[in-house]
Amino acid sequence: MQLYRIIAMNLHPKYSLTLLLILQFHSSDARAQSTGNSDVQTVTVRNRTEVIQAVQAAKPGTQVLIAPGTYRGSLDFRGLRGSEQRPIVIAGLDPNDPPVFDGGGSGMHLTGASHVELRDLIFINAEGNGLNIDDGGKADLNSEHLVLRRLTVRDVGPKGNRDGIKLSGVDHFVVDGCRIERWGDSGSAIDMVGCHQGRIHDCVFVYRSELAANGVQTKGASSEIVIERCRFEHAGNRAVNIGGSTGLEFFRPLGAPYEARSITVQDCTFIGSMSPIAFVGVDGATVQHNTIYQPERWVIRILQESQGEPFVPCRNGVFRNNLIVFRSNMLSSTVNVGGGTAAETFTFDSNHWYCADMPERSQPRDLPAQETNGVHGIAPKFVNEATLDLRFALDAPRPKAGVRELEEPKP
Repeated sequence: MQLYRIIAMNLHPKYSLTLLLILQFHSSDARAQSTGNSDVQTVTVRNRTEVIQAVQAAKPGTQVLIAPGTYRGSLDFRGLRGSEQRPIVIAGLDPNDPPVFDGGGSGMHLTGASHVELRDLIFINAEGNGLNIDDGGKADLNSEHLVLRRLTVRDVGPKGNRDGIKLSGVDHFVVDGCRIERWGDSGSAIDMVGCHQGRIHDCVFVYRSELAANGVQTKGASSEIVIERCRFEHAGNRAVNIGGSTGLEFFRPLGAPYEARSITVQDCTFIGSMSPIAFVGVDGATVQHNTIYQPERWVIRILQESQGEPFVPCRNGVFRNNLIVFRSNMLSSTVNVGGGTAAETFTFDSNHWYCADMPERSQPRDLPAQETNGVHGIAPKFVNEATLDLRFALDAPRPKAGVRELEEPKP
């Protein structure tokens, strides 16, 4: 490189400047690509065309870093395939100033993606879904091993079945540290159809309780999903809809006799919502160690929306070690049980119930199965209830139910 610089200095000025500019471009490009190990190529992009070109050309180990700014949405990518050791990363260049993708049918749509991470991005004002990831309805385009980290999605729709994040046929995934606000008024913050072996962790969902919307929904034969340490603030009518109602052709796998199975909701905080928890066409799910604060009509719903063959009745739910703080003038009943369910197979154990306006009416009388080891009428003490800081105060006895403290990291 130094030899070429010496040659450039001895050329005619008009050619010398051109050669120096070319050398400067290639030098900076080489420095960017050499970041990390030799298997990683880092590409920094600063406009929409560069984003599209870089992502379309991405190979295992490519990191596409997007500069701060506002970019038009409707980005559509098919067949991005990283590897376990060398995922494809699409991320904001500056985590403190993420790029914003504004508008479009979807902010971004990935089909048949594997070993891909999206990180530090913002999606706003999408007409359809903020972020859409699917398998294209084809088994050979499966989307799997995905990481969605520190994404923000807001103001999607706002009318109709429009989702903040839509996942269809996605397996082995993590959604971590994301925030979703104001999605479609009959959609979901995160809607999963036929998704498996996923984890939604440390996310925040904010909307309005009276809307026919969901915070997180797992349906269409979704299974082995863990929703943990999330905060739901008036996240639609059903904050977590375990199950749902799905057209038979959209089930993954086809012919599954349940909408959802092996779903766990734990260590989450729920504020408001008509029903924070709904079991709908479930064949086994566990809701444990959550703090549920002032639900607006029911604490739980047990429903069967997908009827007839091949579906089993909604059954085998577990509701344990949850803290529920409610007001008698807000609840219609503790549990709403619909027809065609096997609500008697549900387990209720070690929940802490407190009726804030009438403590003597804390014990629920309408559970579909007898509870064991329930605690009733003892007021929990929060750090600051007025500001909805619902962590447990340190100067009071800590309930055994509710959100658990994070374990201290081991040395």
